[in-house]
Amino acid sequence: MIHLVILAISVLIGLVFSYLAITERDLLKAVGFSAIQAVAYAIAFYLLMAPDIVLAYVAISVGIYSALLIFLIRKTGRYEV
Repeated sequence: MIHLVILAISVLIGLVFSYLAITERDLLKAVGFSAIQAVAYAIAFYLLMAPDIVLAYVAISVGIYSALLIFLIRKTGRYEV
């Protein structure tokens, strides 16, 4: 029962931070919100007993994806016009 509650909270946190990442005008904050969303969904995948997906998802979405976006934001502009 407690797993379902934690799963629901994790998915809800993921949805909230997805919305915040989409509506944010500061691109660095949006990348941070996206990383938090990815961690919340990784917790949800872990609770759904999919450890192989968790390992790949965390490495790609939190690590490589965030680093690449931060590098690209440095090359262009931080704020959306």
